[in-house]
Amino acid sequence: MSSFYNVVVIGYGLSAKIFHIPLILSVPALKLYGVVQRHPKPDDDSEKDHAGIRSWRSAEEMLRDPEVDVVVVSTIPDTHVEFTRGALEAGKHVVVEKPFAPTATEADELIALAKKHSRLLTVYHNRRWDADFLTLQNLLQTPALGRIAEFETHFDRHRPNNPSTASWKYKPLPGSGAVYDLGSHLIDQAVVLFGMPTRITGFTGSQRTGGDGGVEDSCTILLHWANGALGTVKAGIVSLEVEQLRFWVRGEKGTFKKFHLDVQEGQLRAGKRPGDPDFAIEPTSHHGALTTLSSTDNTPTRQTYPTAAPTSYVEFYRIFARALAGEGDVPVKPEEARDVIRLIELARESSRVGRTLDV
Repeated sequence: MSSFYNVVVIGYGLSAKIFHIPLILSVPALKLYGVVQRHPKPDDDSEKDHAGIRSWRSAEEMLRDPEVDVVVVSTIPDTHVEFTRGALEAGKHVVVEKPFAPTATEADELIALAKKHSRLLTVYHNRRWDADFLTLQNLLQTPALGRIAEFETHFDRHRPNNPSTASWKYKPLPGSGAVYDLGSHLIDQAVVLFGMPTRITGFTGSQRTGGDGGVEDSCTILLHWANGALGTVKAGIVSLEVEQLRFWVRGEKGTFKKFHLDVQEGQLRAGKRPGDPDFAIEPTSHHGALTTLSSTDNTPTRQTYPTAAPTSYVEFYRIFARALAGEGDVPVKPEEARDVIRLIELARESSRVGRTLDV
């Protein structure tokens, strides 16, 4: 038996180049076997960028190769179901980019198909390995905050001008829009921390002028948990700030507030790679703040709360490689990703009908 698993990535856009291939190359048990790239160009060719790999012009052609063990679907969201279904039916294990599928019904179909063919299926919710999220996860395991009353998770930016690009992100396609794009990450993190809510209230639309063209660019989603806690999931496109809010968690005993996004995406876009000395390490100026009551005079006291030592996005593929070897579960269970899609569908429906919905 081979000491590694042959991995093929479908698609060669930003997702493949930044969020998947560098991580796959960092795990010894995984080998980048090839890429499905329909239209390579002289300055954008996977075979030139990664010497020795195979390249195909169609997924159908690639799936006939018996040497392929794992397929990573890094294409646009409305193709996720098609490519994932084809790979599972061909007997391949699958990693699919978020959002998992446009609908929870389609997600359930893929989950059933993976079980039928005894293949592993997982969804790339990489922001479970954001250093700030891991920091908050660790903090919530201590008594510092007490009972949580409110939780806010933000991914706000200031891009008020209408995009001039013809990108799929701005077209009314299944699985497109702010809720599926950034909202899926934020909802997933909220559910990992606090479980599924019992009710949901959604507000989706366009903060830019000129309409949304059928695709929202922003969303605010309220998650209502059975214990009375309220969660706010927010991705805005008009937010002019020196420091963008990331987390704000308020409990009976303390408050945690954190600004700035995790550094890994920016580093990967800039050319840094896992293994570089400062990869995934957040500067101390970006650490969060913990406010608690002073034990001496019962007044609020704020202190810097250091960001946890990062495991980095590579951990997703490390865990997946172990699952391939029969050592543990996949990094993100497809049922969990399906639940995120269900909440997205409910949030959009809530916004459409103008009322809170039961989950």
